[in-house]
Amino acid sequence: MSPVVDLTSDLIRFPSVSHRCNEDVAAFVQQQLDRLQFTTERVSYVDPAGVTKVSLVARRGEGVGGMAYFAHNDVVPADDWQGPGSNDPFDPIIEGGRLYGRGSCDMKGSLAAMLIAAESVTATQQQAPLWIVVTADEETGFGGARNVVDQSQLYREMVEQQPVAVIGEPTSLDIVHAHKGIDGFRLTSRGKAGHSSSRDGVNATLPMISMLQLLKSIHERTQSDPTLQDARFDPPDLSWNIGITGGGTAINVTPAKCQAWGSMRTMPGIDGSELIEQVQAKAAELGITFQRINGCGPMWIDADAPFVREMVELTGTEKPKTVCYGTDAGIFSEFEQMVVCGPGDIAQAHTVDEWIDLQQLDRGVEVYQQVIQRWCCEPHPRRA
Repeated sequence: MSPVVDLTSDLIRFPSVSHRCNEDVAAFVQQQLDRLQFTTERVSYVDPAGVTKVSLVARRGEGVGGMAYFAHNDVVPADDWQGPGSNDPFDPIIEGGRLYGRGSCDMKGSLAAMLIAAESVTATQQQAPLWIVVTADEETGFGGARNVVDQSQLYREMVEQQPVAVIGEPTSLDIVHAHKGIDGFRLTSRGKAGHSSSRDGVNATLPMISMLQLLKSIHERTQSDPTLQDARFDPPDLSWNIGITGGGTAINVTPAKCQAWGSMRTMPGIDGSELIEQVQAKAAELGITFQRINGCGPMWIDADAPFVREMVELTGTEKPKTVCYGTDAGIFSEFEQMVVCGPGDIAQAHTVDEWIDLQQLDRGVEVYQQVIQRWCCEPHPRRA
């Protein structure tokens, strides 16, 4: 196997599902960074569930500008794994020119490609710094990225330097210059359990029915109101999404609790705040508990920016594009030059048989080598 396939496989073997402590995979990545002569800062925190999480911010080389790469080391659960050859989603399997395993596409393959690319250049060859940031909890509210912004000294230095920034999420190595953000909320209605044949209970579902009617009407508005749409994205609307996650326990028991949630994909200049305010006001009226869910803002960089055009040229793609998912870029909004570009197809992310094409991994190394060479090794890097 090639070095990038070996390293991706090593990373997959860490079962770094977001609700677990990720210290082991962070320590492994730090070992790789130490070997490549990076100065690394560990940024630790305890998540709301009391679990320790670790993000890494690393720098190699001196000077101004340079290039920064961003990844995350957490993955989504894989309880219903259906990949070939093994029932273990963290046992990497190669079959048919693909590497299967949870995180192979989103986004341990990308991180491996960058680490292998960084190995092809020595610190003495660099004339500008190379930064690598690896966050925790990207899949569950961007907690690692938020903590890096709040706590990391190296991150502050990086923002001052304003390097060209690349979020390594899977884009099939196309250049993404803009993406939507995400915002959401949870709703909890409480009553009192009782036998359904009596009047002893208070049905928690009844207030939620009124709330769901409002949520449905908001959905319909987002589908038709042009002020809540942006044709530069597909779909152009806020993708207002609602669901019910809890209700009664049995047909002869009055439900004591009913839960629902909602989310939307925000866009530049369209944050949907008025819609959230409607929901919050209705919740107060109905006695329903309203809880905001941490998300991220949208990312928008001008598609005609010089560095974006240069990235398109380096990768050989046709033109920069927009996407409707979110990334850590929505938190790392202080960078003036940022794109999303990584190996693998987003369609394979979070699937029951997640995989990444081996050719994409090899090509990812090549692209990242070119980016490092262009912005870290040329004597007079051009700036946008």
